[in-house]
Amino acid sequence: MAGIYLHIPFCVKKCAYCDFVSFPEGSVPQSYVDALLTELELVARSGSYPAAFNTVFFGGGTPSLLTGEQMQSILASLTAHFDIRESAEISMECNPGTVTPEKLAAYRTAGINRLSIGLQSTHDALLKSIGRIHTYQQFRETLQSAREAGFTNINADLMHGLSNQTEQYLESLNAVCDLGVQHISAYSLILEEHTPLFDCVERGEITPPDEDRVADMQDAGIDLLETRGYYRYEISNFAQEGYECRHNLNYWHNGEYLGFGVAAHAVVREKKWTRYANVSSLEEYYRLLTRGKRPLAETIRLAPRDEMFECIMLGLRLVRGVDRAAFAARFGFDVADAYPYAMEQLRKRAWIVETEQSIALNRKGLDLQNESLGFFM
Repeated sequence: MAGIYLHIPFCVKKCAYCDFVSFPEGSVPQSYVDALLTELELVARSGSYPAAFNTVFFGGGTPSLLTGEQMQSILASLTAHFDIRESAEISMECNPGTVTPEKLAAYRTAGINRLSIGLQSTHDALLKSIGRIHTYQQFRETLQSAREAGFTNINADLMHGLSNQTEQYLESLNAVCDLGVQHISAYSLILEEHTPLFDCVERGEITPPDEDRVADMQDAGIDLLETRGYYRYEISNFAQEGYECRHNLNYWHNGEYLGFGVAAHAVVREKKWTRYANVSSLEEYYRLLTRGKRPLAETIRLAPRDEMFECIMLGLRLVRGVDRAAFAARFGFDVADAYPYAMEQLRKRAWIVETEQSIALNRKGLDLQNESLGFFM
């Protein structure tokens, strides 16, 4: 299994909590699409990529600023240069307020078959407080238009840990469950430095809930989603049966993927597992591609020990945990033999579930994943 990620780094405006590489624009410049097409061709000519791809993911930024014609040209180039399997999951992040029924229909015709809609809350006051450009009603309209366009695999993003958010989080979860989306990403707000929201908190203008309150929200949300038919398969992701995000599962299994666009990353297996990172400057991205060069900022050959730790770090995000047979096939020995101290510490704290097939964190261990991972370092 291998995936392709394409970064579309443009938004109508940046959200107050966002520290991703993105630029405020009302549309995606054609110059950026042309640069992406050049990068696709350069990587295809290099030959340094997997034989076939099972997933494609358009992330951002706001990929739904792409026109239908721009999306068609990108997907046509992808399928011309790479073996995208007929059964591939092809996902796109989508923000309410940036799409029309006609545009959604064009995306579906172009080949997009999974949408991830950024909702965050069903309460308009909370949406406004974190700098979202849409209302809950616009989300409902986007969802309806997406279904009319033929989308049957839809995720909604929801956030907890917001200032003044109490029972509203569970209300949002229940509302989205009632709407019948197939997948829900429910994650906690992370205050990142150098964002407007972080600065507001530092100045005392906003008081976020304390850690215990955030943990209570998360626990209540997990219980609610499981009673509503969404099973937790990763720390922050819940799905109806058969609707897990295959692209993200490839990340969590530490599989190969290519990354295109400003600040995109890739991991491929050449003689060694190798990580590539693109430049994060839009100007530099254009400049290098104009000169016929790949827009790389760095290339890192992973040492076996680093590769092993990444398998653990990513795999323990999954409720099913690390596949022991896959780990042994990749590295030549069992997880427990590779990390005896970590296993001892996790057993002592009763944070781990061990079977012949896997090693996984239980609910307590998942709540304390960073501390759990510390034992493997």
